[in-house]
Amino acid sequence: MEGDLIYINKKLRPLSWLYGLGVGFRNFLFETGILKSQTYATPVISVGNITVGGTGKTPHVEYLIRLLKDKTNLAVLSRGYKRKSSGFMLADNNTTIYDIGDEPFQMKQKFPDITVAVDKKRTRGISRLIKGEAGKDIDVILLDDAFQHRYVTPGINILLVDYHRLIIYDELLPSGRLREGAGSKNRADIVIITKCPVNMKPMEFRVLTKAMALYPYQQLYFSTYTYEGLERLDGQECTGGLESLADKHVLLVTGIASPEQMKLDLQSYAKDIRPLAFADHHQFKEKDIRLINETFSELPSPKCIITTEKDAVRLRTVEGLSDEVLQHFYVLPIRIKLMLDQEKSFNKHIIDYVRKNSRNSILAKDKDDYKSKDSDHTGDRPRTISFRNY
Repeated sequence: MEGDLIYINKKLRPLSWLYGLGVGFRNFLFETGILKSQTYATPVISVGNITVGGTGKTPHVEYLIRLLKDKTNLAVLSRGYKRKSSGFMLADNNTTIYDIGDEPFQMKQKFPDITVAVDKKRTRGISRLIKGEAGKDIDVILLDDAFQHRYVTPGINILLVDYHRLIIYDELLPSGRLREGAGSKNRADIVIITKCPVNMKPMEFRVLTKAMALYPYQQLYFSTYTYEGLERLDGQECTGGLESLADKHVLLVTGIASPEQMKLDLQSYAKDIRPLAFADHHQFKEKDIRLINETFSELPSPKCIITTEKDAVRLRTVEGLSDEVLQHFYVLPIRIKLMLDQEKSFNKHIIDYVRKNSRNSILAKDKDDYKSKDSDHTGDRPRTISFRNY
């Protein structure tokens, strides 16, 4: 059920009150204009949350990438959490996971033709992208994990809320998991409740819609996970899908903040699921690899290991996995699906915003026609972005 993974440590509420004072004062400074927030002529779409831990940001950013990448010169700007570099960095074919962090690296690997950059200071990162440091005119910038980065005012602000950790039932750090109060949801243009069970009933949607208490200017969406075919960690060809797990004992290895929904979903496919969970963005050490090897060897046959795409980009850089493990190690790509037939409405909202605000775009003749068309780069003519029949 919704909010089922929330835990409140009541003893820490006095510290949460002090923390809330600090967060509230910072927001007050922005709201009164003492601290300045910058807007840009280039369309900027922010995707983020106010909860410590994962709400599914990367799959949702990848949804937007797929929606826009064939129609625009698209850039993704991330902080690059836990990277070993500093300042502004533009990803290329030689960039490593240590240069830009696991999530930006994953996106660049999956979508090599888009621009991916990292910079903790988002205003600087946006300015450098707009000035052409990517080697091309950027039509739209996706800000990854930037809901609280208030020095930028995005054209569309998307707030993700985990179905299992609803912000309306949570509390501020450290007694709860909120980085700021639930009232900050009012800054969002779009709120998406993520990781919803695929079998949610109509009454649940209505209850959640009422409980979120959004303003008329805000749009509420619901998303759930869908899973693609299994891929081998070592890159070898794999023909099996989730149906191949029916008789298998599965070791689920994750280094993400909230693996619970993935575990619940896989339970309907596999004979047995044994979770082996590490901290979010975990850097796998020798002892971790040893634990994976030993845990897998203890499982009865037939068996396999499954991990996430984000964990896979880190696990591919480590040594010491046993031959048995490597032969049975699979990656499970995750996509999101908008529920209640909301996909067309969501896509239209995003595309209309980009089309209207891109400095190089020319509106299609029929504003309700969304089929993509090739862009024109001939000579010095303005770049055309056309959306049709999407």
